[in-house]
Amino acid sequence: MNTQSKITVLAMVALSFAFSGKVNAQMMKEKTVMVGGAPMYPSKNIIENAVNSKDHKTLVAAVKAAGLVETLEGKGPFTVLAPTDAAFSKLPKGTVETLVKPENKAMLTGILTYHVLPGRHSAKEIWAAVKAGNGKSMMKTVQGEELTFWTKGKDLYIKDAKGNSAKVTIADVNQSNGVIHVIDTVLMP
Repeated sequence: MNTQSKITVLAMVALSFAFSGKVNAQMMKEKTVMVGGAPMYPSKNIIENAVNSKDHKTLVAAVKAAGLVETLEGKGPFTVLAPTDAAFSKLPKGTVETLVKPENKAMLTGILTYHVLPGRHSAKEIWAAVKAGNGKSMMKTVQGEELTFWTKGKDLYIKDAKGNSAKVTIADVNQSNGVIHVIDTVLMP
């Protein structure tokens, strides 16, 4: 390798370190929320963050099985009500394994899109809607059916079509293409 080539390679390496340092410094300045032991960066999209949460392995696997990765990496904005692995474990034994089978993709997609609201809805906005609605607010999901939001004390809850309630355990996890609210129960259309 001649001297000119060595200088070019050295310059490229130096630039890559400088660029990666700038990106890491920017990420360190972002206001992150810890979910599943990992920081969620507002500059990353829903999928880029969700794959790092140790509490959302089942949800990520289900999103992949349903073919929704590209959608949730898209522009959005989306509000995702993200059940934890513990929430999925509350389902009857074998439910998750059955849902992720290729022949059940349509059913899985329906359940997952029932956890997504079009637009970016902060917890503050949802609380205001509940207050304006005299204790409840109905919001239409991407799947097409509605969820009912309500509050109890300082907690925000969501009731599904089957009458089950989920509690928001971590609110306002901002993403580049929306917001995630972590919930403790899987919602069913």
